[in-house]
Amino acid sequence: MKYGFVTVDVFTSTPFGGNPLAVLPNAEGVTGKQMQAVAREFNLSETAFVLPPETPEGTAKVRIFTPAVELPFAGHPTVGTAYVLATRGAVDLGAAMSTVVLEEGVGPVEVKVAVRDGHVDTCQLTAAQAPEWGPPAPSREVLGQILGVEPGAIRADELRPIAASCGFPFLYVPLVDRAAVGRVALDRRRWEEDLAGAWADNLFLFAMDAGDEGSDVHARMFGPSVGVDEDPATGSAATSLAAVLATASGQRDGTLRWTVDQGIEMGRPSRMDIEAELAAGEITAARVGGATAPVSEGTIDIR
Repeated sequence: MKYGFVTVDVFTSTPFGGNPLAVLPNAEGVTGKQMQAVAREFNLSETAFVLPPETPEGTAKVRIFTPAVELPFAGHPTVGTAYVLATRGAVDLGAAMSTVVLEEGVGPVEVKVAVRDGHVDTCQLTAAQAPEWGPPAPSREVLGQILGVEPGAIRADELRPIAASCGFPFLYVPLVDRAAVGRVALDRRRWEEDLAGAWADNLFLFAMDAGDEGSDVHARMFGPSVGVDEDPATGSAATSLAAVLATASGQRDGTLRWTVDQGIEMGRPSRMDIEAELAAGEITAARVGGATAPVSEGTIDIR
């Protein structure tokens, strides 16, 4: 049976940047096994399959697959799917701001859709789960061997390696500068020996000297456990990064915001706007948003 698909580039306003995503806007009747096969065929970081909602509040149910596994939550598929649905009638394009609710493995994910001049401008998700902190990170010596950098390139001050999740766990490794982030070369053998199978075994590396105007953070993500060698924009990781940075800031109240650049080393520059809300020292919300650019559409024969 033939199913329609669209591809979009997420966290960029320019086609062929950002993180590419395939979306099947009407995937009813496609089995989980077929979804995994389709995701392998597209061979993008993720492919999203849209199904009818199962709750009165939901706009749609969404299943998300990498080429290797199904994910309970992922940021750029959530933002990109919201964009696709918004452009296909899910929101009133005459209103400046609307909301879609996507039912995912972590629960309902609320996405704010901003409209400008009758066109979708940006989409911003709020994490469905509060930040969760994982077990202690490996030593800087071990992490340095996994990442191919000297231990001194890994920070150990107010920012230090930490495992965190807002629906999907990552190991956050702050580096001293943008150059150190660029030097990282993942050693798969050391990763398999020292990190594979841990609570957070996918790595999000960042430095607080982005170098580009309007940006605060320069980042890279390696996801070997989900079949992603390197990702140009990782919204789920950026969401938890907001919680990590807010916690390290020492601030107890208010809304903190940062702009994150990712994908530079891959030739797919991406920009994500993240924020964390604090009340009495507790993180009450973590968000990530950005632009999406349409790229292609067609049909795929699924048997």
